[in-house]
Amino acid sequence: MADIKGTLATATGWLKSVTEFGLSVILALLILDILVAGEIGLIDNINTIVSSFAGNGVTGLIALLIFLLIYKK
Repeated sequence: MADIKGTLATATGWLKSVTEFGLSVILALLILDILVAGEIGLIDNINTIVSSFAGNGVTGLIALLIFLLIYKK
């Protein structure tokens, strides 16, 4: 049982590291997209995602809140 907990802790650590790296890359690309004025198109993609949440009314709001709760953990 201790081996499984250790394995899960290691996997969780790796997943957190990969997620943090991905968010750092997205942030860097977002800044680059702002500086270069739309060459990458990341701002348009973020706008599309936010619009899809907003377009679904309460369901979109609940989905967004669930996403944020999962991200905080």
